[in-house]
Amino acid sequence: MPTRASIAFGEIEALLMALGAEKTEREGSRVKLTLRGVEWRAHRPHFGKEAKKYPVEQVREFLAALEIKP
Repeated sequence: MPTRASIAFGEIEALLMALGAEKTEREGSRVKLTLRGVEWRAHRPHFGKEAKKYPVEQVREFLAALEIKP
């Protein structure tokens, strides 16, 4: 499936939180989300609110590792 670059980073956070993830704010734009003991760390976008393609792909891999399917 092609990776969209038009997903707001806040929507990614909201999805993970709805699945039960715990969010930890870190320095600057860094955030850590922990779900079922597995951590995903990312940087929020500095300009604008849309995530770049690589965090979208990382989240896809993170959810696949947890066996959470779309």
